[in-house]
Amino acid sequence: MQRHGAQMLDATSARFALWAPDARNVSLEIEQQPAIELLAEKDGWFTAVAPCKAGDRYRYSIDGRLQVADPASRYQPEGVHGHSQVVDVSTYDWQHPWQGRPWHEAVIQELHVGVLDGFAGVARQLPRLAQLGITAIELMPLGQFPGERNWGYDGVLPYAPQHNYGSPEQLCRLVDQAHGHGLMVMVDVVYNHFGPDGNYLHEYASPFFREDRQTPWGAAIDFRRPEVREYFIQNALMWLCDYRCDGLRLDAVHAIDQPDFLVELAQRVRAAVAPGRHVWLVLENEHNQASLLQQGFDAQWNDDGHNALHVLLTGETEGYYADYQDQPIAKLARCLSEGFVFQGQANRHGNPRGEPSGHLEPSSFVLFLQNHDQIGNRALGERLTRLCPPAALRAATGLLLLCPMIPLLFMGDDDGSCRPFLFFTDFHDELADAVREGRRGEFAHFKAFADPEQREHIPDPNAQQTFEASRPLPKEVIAGWHGLYEQLLGLRRRHVVPHLPGSRALGAVVLGDHALTARWRLGDGSTLRIDLNLAASPQAVELPASAWRLFDSSDSTHPDTAMAAHSCVVSLLPPGQEPS
Repeated sequence: MQRHGAQMLDATSARFALWAPDARNVSLEIEQQPAIELLAEKDGWFTAVAPCKAGDRYRYSIDGRLQVADPASRYQPEGVHGHSQVVDVSTYDWQHPWQGRPWHEAVIQELHVGVLDGFAGVARQLPRLAQLGITAIELMPLGQFPGERNWGYDGVLPYAPQHNYGSPEQLCRLVDQAHGHGLMVMVDVVYNHFGPDGNYLHEYASPFFREDRQTPWGAAIDFRRPEVREYFIQNALMWLCDYRCDGLRLDAVHAIDQPDFLVELAQRVRAAVAPGRHVWLVLENEHNQASLLQQGFDAQWNDDGHNALHVLLTGETEGYYADYQDQPIAKLARCLSEGFVFQGQANRHGNPRGEPSGHLEPSSFVLFLQNHDQIGNRALGERLTRLCPPAALRAATGLLLLCPMIPLLFMGDDDGSCRPFLFFTDFHDELADAVREGRRGEFAHFKAFADPEQREHIPDPNAQQTFEASRPLPKEVIAGWHGLYEQLLGLRRRHVVPHLPGSRALGAVVLGDHALTARWRLGDGSTLRIDLNLAASPQAVELPASAWRLFDSSDSTHPDTAMAAHSCVVSLLPPGQEPS
């Protein structure tokens, strides 16, 4: 199979390949050189070997009428509509030999490179994160998007790191520095759609899409075609092999209607990785396809766990939280016992969702209290620090960081940030108007925004101030919160992580409308027990002896027969010591 894009052959030449099945002819325009006609090959490929060097800028001319960037461009210094640049990261001088970390050691912080001032800004955060106990950073999508500001999910050139984040060499340096601090680097990749501005594939490679399948972003990507599969698989291998990133989080794979593509991608990644190297593959998948977690993927983001916890913490039941408004504590108990809440049951729309997941280890699920979606998809971008009592959030944090599922934090969580994280873009003209009004229209069915005048207060995604308001600031935090995270992650590192391999859930018992007890048998035979009470009143329960307690979130002492309001008690019972 052809390799998409420009591949350096030596210091003075590269091979260029473009899949353009709708084109009659394609020419390569390298700046300061005469145009070169590409050779038409079978199956819609056009190729040429041309004299060039790293740093040269080029574009393709389709049938003499359309000039476009390389869809597999490795860098776009002038943005999505500008020339592509030949890149050769193989010359980067890596400083830190690195094999990665096993999955059970994962403590992941998701972050947005743009609001942290690019790759260099993220690099400045690394010592603090490593000291805290984070073991991996997960970068929101890096692929080139239109403009200077975007979450990254409107990317149109997925091979090119966003130009104003830094150069490809600076991305290599960030990854290298992270490894020097013992941190894995994950990249969030978007293989289910392209953004609305700057994607020209429809003009010369219409078979890339299938018009008979429509998605929220238009015609579905046609993963039946080998050229399309290769485009994304080669992209995955680029991040993992060329940039030496350590893992991928695949966005919204429920929008990919060929699950066998995902299996093939995982197989190709595992085959390409050197023996002994740890690489993590994580899914976001509303379909809760547990079967994929036994076919090359390490884990899935567990939206079920988050949604149940959010209802318990805030009382909110609008939108997708409606699926969790009935007995949310029982749903959380099922999540802690079996992984997914929805394992084939009907959702609020009457559609069955999910597959049985109780046979999977707890580490097959990534648990979180919030992430970019659950904060930024709120109209005003509020974090939980603005939505629930601090004591309740402290208790939920104890569950998050000490249970055997893999914890995911969002940037600022560890400081108790009170800053919003808003939805932001950098579109212009009619597209900007459509995005702004579409955003406000999304909340028309929410009580707080039923009045059109109220919706006018929803921040304009395209405004510079919306982006600036999303930067975490060290002064707008909860005092002592960073110390709480240090304490809990220290306990996890010493008492939980070493015994996670081979662990299994022992079940969860509902104690009240907002309280439960959950237990897990760890790999060394000990029992981890978490008693959680998110109610505003004490909860009767027979707690383990205080000698076995790792953590008690309550600021007040209480008897062994009750939990305080808004509290979490975590106990580690040695083998054979668990009460009957």
